[in-house]
Amino acid sequence: MKPQLLKVTSNPVGSFNVRRDNIPYLNNRWHYHAEVELIFFKEGNGTQFIGDSIKRFRSGDVVLVGAQLPHYWRFDDAYFNGEKTQADIAVVHFCEDFWGSSFLNLPENKSIKMILEKAQRGIQVQGSSKENIGKLIESLLTAEGPKRIMLLMEALMEIEKSASNVTLSSMGFHHDYAETENDRINAIYNYSLANFKRKIQMEEMASVANISPNSFCRYFKSRTRKTYTQFISEIRVGHACKLLIEDSMNVKQICYESGFHNFASFHKHFKMITGKSPLSYQKSFLQK
Repeated sequence: MKPQLLKVTSNPVGSFNVRRDNIPYLNNRWHYHAEVELIFFKEGNGTQFIGDSIKRFRSGDVVLVGAQLPHYWRFDDAYFNGEKTQADIAVVHFCEDFWGSSFLNLPENKSIKMILEKAQRGIQVQGSSKENIGKLIESLLTAEGPKRIMLLMEALMEIEKSASNVTLSSMGFHHDYAETENDRINAIYNYSLANFKRKIQMEEMASVANISPNSFCRYFKSRTRKTYTQFISEIRVGHACKLLIEDSMNVKQICYESGFHNFASFHKHFKMITGKSPLSYQKSFLQK
């Protein structure tokens, strides 16, 4: 499953790039790049794929993605069918050595070097730090001169200080750059996200991936370190989390709306993936 190499547009007046995106389908595919990515979702909800991690992202989230780590932000269908008009995302791209090859080796910069090393697996920022970091990233959009570098350093130090960060991709994740696999991951992800509410046959997925049915399961697990059944369950549980947070359906309705065909299976997979029962998850979120 080969991610697309994305060339980040260079900034002629700065040593790194900062931009605001309002279009939810910009770079809407599995990709990677040489730059570290720091992203703040001021307004936006969907499914994020980082390495072999699958999670929901929602408004207020902050994520740090290391250089060369494949990722994909898939916004919810509401952004494409007219229910929601636009997203609001601030994105920073920078090379690890843009401040000079010896900068990170200075004793004073140990914390920044550490957080960039951890970002090689992707970092989801949690807790109260998200709001502060989001403000720093937004300030970068209009900052000039040395202030830009100072704000980026401050954001990275704030991430490093946060005690509740979550590492996303597993230690053993690796990706295959075989040229023949350019679009296969995009096809698998997009088809799965479009059809997870019903039972998906392995023959369908083999056809989408353009390989034989006998090879698909082995191929998928060798590239993602999980079975396709685990993968689709994570997508379904992620959708259920979204519905639980919205609090517009009862749990039984959410079970079937998320692609599970019986409540026992829904409860089992939900607790296995989130560590909580559906009702406990909903209660803990609504109390925040």
